[in-house]
Amino acid sequence: MKVDKNTLDKIAHLSRLEIEPQNEKPLLESLSDILTWVEKLNELDTENIEPLTNISQEINAIRKDEVGKHLDRESGLKNAPDHNKEFFKVPKVKD
Repeated sequence: MKVDKNTLDKIAHLSRLEIEPQNEKPLLESLSDILTWVEKLNELDTENIEPLTNISQEINAIRKDEVGKHLDRESGLKNAPDHNKEFFKVPKVKD
């Protein structure tokens, strides 16, 4: 599958990427190669193949949730640039 410059520009816009003009040609070639490879997967017969719900057959080793050693408040705030003796103070996040 060929990817044209308009498609590359749209992908870059949606991804919030700025692509330098000298990088456009190699990116177009790479994207085309990737999509051509993915299209080859359509040639596989997957009729009797069960879909995977998990790629690994391993079972998670879950530990008990127990209280352990932790920093006291004073130690945790010791190196903070700004705090009110109880919480970290950070700049307000704007929309």
